[in-house]
Amino acid sequence: MRAAALCLDNKANDVVVLDLHGVTDMTDYFVIASGTSDTHVRSVAQHVEEALRREGVRPASVEGLTQGRWVLLDYVDFVVHVFHPSLREFYQLERLWGDAPALAVSPS
Repeated sequence: MRAAALCLDNKANDVVVLDLHGVTDMTDYFVIASGTSDTHVRSVAQHVEEALRREGVRPASVEGLTQGRWVLLDYVDFVVHVFHPSLREFYQLERLWGDAPALAVSPS
């Protein structure tokens, strides 16, 4: 998935794509990544948003970009979550959505 590769391009850590088909109707995929600091979280999210925008793909909503602790980019068919490591550990989305298979991620 392009968004996951863009996270990796900007040195995000622990990038995971969860396939939510058959698990929920809210979206098809979650892309989950971690930054190393608030600044890095913002940078990763901005990189994804700007690169996809250049390709004609715009988010329906963006949350958390100012704070940089947990940024959510909602593209309707997929949602990108970029976490500060402490918040990722606290919310544990991979465990919460444990029924969803994880897909392999590789850089672009």
